[in-house]
Amino acid sequence: MDVDERLKRHDLTDEEWELLAPLLPAHPRQGHRWNDHRTVINGVMFRSRAGCTWRDLPAQYGNWKTVYNRHRRWSLDGTWERILDRLRAGADEAEGEDWAVSADSTVARAHQHAAGARHVPAADVPAGGAGE
Repeated sequence: MDVDERLKRHDLTDEEWELLAPLLPAHPRQGHRWNDHRTVINGVMFRSRAGCTWRDLPAQYGNWKTVYNRHRRWSLDGTWERILDRLRAGADEAEGEDWAVSADSTVARAHQHAAGARHVPAADVPAGGAGE
C-alpha cells in the first residue's frame, strides 16, 4: 500500500458524503468556485486525527490555508454544529434506548506551579522568605 492510500484510509466514504453534502453551504455565485467540500472535510478530519499543524497538512487535501479558512468559516457560521447534530441524531436512532456515551479518560498534567500553588507561605517558612 503506497503512502497516498494509507493517508486516504479514513476519508469519507460515498455513503458518509451523501449524508453530509446537503448540510454544506452552496458555492458562492460571485468570485471563484470553492475547492471541493469533500476534500476540505477530509483535510480537517486528517488534521484532527493526526494532530499536525495546518501547514503540515498533506498536499492531497489541497492548500492548507484553504482548509484552515473553510474550517474557521464553518465553525463561525454553525455549519460544523449542524453536521455534528445530524451525525449524533443518526447515532442515537441506530443505538436505540441502550445508547451510552463513553468518555475518554486521558489525563493532562498541569505544570507544578498551576497545581494548587500556595497563596500564603507555609507555616514553617519565615514571612520574609526562605533566604533570609
